[in-house]
Amino acid sequence: MPTVEYLNYEVLDDQGWSLEDDELFEKAAEEDFDDEDYGTIDVNPGEYILEAAEAQGYDWPFSCRAGACANCAAILKEGEIEMDMQQILSDEEVEDRNVRLTCIGSPGADEVKIVYNAKHLDYLQNRVI
Repeated sequence: MPTVEYLNYEVLDDQGWSLEDDELFEKAAEEDFDDEDYGTIDVNPGEYILEAAEAQGYDWPFSCRAGACANCAAILKEGEIEMDMQQILSDEEVEDRNVRLTCIGSPGADEVKIVYNAKHLDYLQNRVI
């Protein structure tokens, strides 16, 4: 069963950490963040990451659940996430900036690391509902 290690973008922002930092998850593990801000979730085969987070009691941002807005956007830091049809992200955002939508995204690797709540990034703001 795939495992997704996650970090809330707001925490990263509050701490003054960079998305480009390769030690991001190591730093987060050393802090005393609550489970909403940092931790791991197990995702069943064929299950979307957002669904798995909700099933484990988390209140992650979303709106449409159909890949048509950026509310549930996450930055993929490690591993792979396979997305169903999405209409909102540019090729550059997916390929170069590693943006993924958790509402239609499933782990494509056994271990995945994401920074969720990435809707706060400037370049996604205009697509948040």
